[in-house]
Amino acid sequence: MNSQSDRLLKLALRDTLVTLAAAALWLYTLRLGSAAGAWPVAVNLLTGLLTVIVGYLVHEWGHLAGAGLAGAVVELPASPTESPFLFRFNTVQNSREQFCAMSLGGFASSILLVAGLLLWLPRGRLATYVALGLVALGVAATLIIEVPGLWRVWRGAPMPSGAAFVTDPEQRG
Repeated sequence: MNSQSDRLLKLALRDTLVTLAAAALWLYTLRLGSAAGAWPVAVNLLTGLLTVIVGYLVHEWGHLAGAGLAGAVVELPASPTESPFLFRFNTVQNSREQFCAMSLGGFASSILLVAGLLLWLPRGRLATYVALGLVALGVAATLIIEVPGLWRVWRGAPMPSGAAFVTDPEQRG
């Protein structure tokens, strides 16, 4: 049986391993220093890209934390590779307030992540430029895609539908 807690544990393990891989790549990138050549450039690009993936995961875990703090019903994927989303939010069983809490959790985690990256990433590294540039694009995408939806729901519009949501009453969590 694949209970919600088993699924959550598998997702946490997956994301911890991704985060540890990013940390290991950062250590290796720092050891390479300012070495020239294709290999250091490839390592820096991979390090920056993996940092952005960790940022996406932090954003998703922030959404899940917001949902959990609000007591919202969510559906976790059956396996860690099933969906690009950490969970699906149940718009049938949850309230607008729970939707707003879930949304704000993602935004709060992203703000903390960006602040941490700006404070801790080493200056003058290609990996840092890649990570910050792609994170900036992710923040822009969040502002364009997620913030208007939150604003509409906050003001009384129906909750959204789509791949990240359970909207069918037959799909109760």
